[in-house]
Amino acid sequence: MGWFGLGKRKRNVASTARQRRGFFFTGGRRYLTEAPYFLPKDDTEVNRLDFQHYMMRYAMQGNYAAPIGSPTSILDVATGTGRWAMEMAAEFPLANTVGVDIVTPPVDEAAVLGHGLDRRPDNYTFIQHNLLHGLPFADKSFQFVHQRLVVAAIPAARWQSVVNELYRVTAPGGWIELVEAIPATGGPAMNQLREWLIAVSSRRGVDTTITPHIGDFLRQAGAQNVTTRDLPLPLGRLGGHLGLMVETDYYSLHRGIRGIIIAQGIATEEAYDGAMNAARLEIARNRYIWPYFLAYGQRLF
Repeated sequence: MGWFGLGKRKRNVASTARQRRGFFFTGGRRYLTEAPYFLPKDDTEVNRLDFQHYMMRYAMQGNYAAPIGSPTSILDVATGTGRWAMEMAAEFPLANTVGVDIVTPPVDEAAVLGHGLDRRPDNYTFIQHNLLHGLPFADKSFQFVHQRLVVAAIPAARWQSVVNELYRVTAPGGWIELVEAIPATGGPAMNQLREWLIAVSSRRGVDTTITPHIGDFLRQAGAQNVTTRDLPLPLGRLGGHLGLMVETDYYSLHRGIRGIIIAQGIATEEAYDGAMNAARLEIARNRYIWPYFLAYGQRLF
């Protein structure tokens, strides 16, 4: 059962057999072997990503910020569970909505997709594909291209080329929107967790501190009318309902990378668990934020 009672999920058996070869297991979690992505790819992470989606929708008071009007084609790159894309497909029933991800998401058995969705919208399609191999679409195919919280999957040296691809498949007059986060700072234990996260990501060529530059990547790709916005999300109960949601996601993310950090000798079990416990006390007693960043821009021609 998911955190929101989202029902049992089943996987395509043939797809699962194909994908198993690309995973390794450590600390009871499943990770990709042939991609830079350092977060887990398993059912527990599916629940976190669903929760994260609801958290972001609550924080942003909607699913997007760009002035997109009524698009007839929408692309969600690194769609994860597909939750965002399915909601957009329901909101824009005339739009051809496509989600792309390196791993096929689970399929809900129960008709409880959430947010008013009783089934997958007919205008939603999923395509399994690695965004680092380029996008499998023709130039100028989509009126709205969306990518969110994918910093863990993109090597630092590839960020500009990835955003260039987003721009390439955006139709004239269409919009590209990016949302990313940077590891949170706080008390000594929180800062230690941050250092370990940065360490494990750097071993895969990922720079989790690059995200404040997403607006620059859009400009360099050729986007016009670029708007950037800081999204300082409160972290902890002192931040109210949103703060509690962000705190839940924070702990879940750090639990997700615990196994790989310990397996790589970056921290011991005792040190990691001690830091997690100490971080809980820091967050309970102080006001912290988790910095997020939003940027959107338009392709004019």
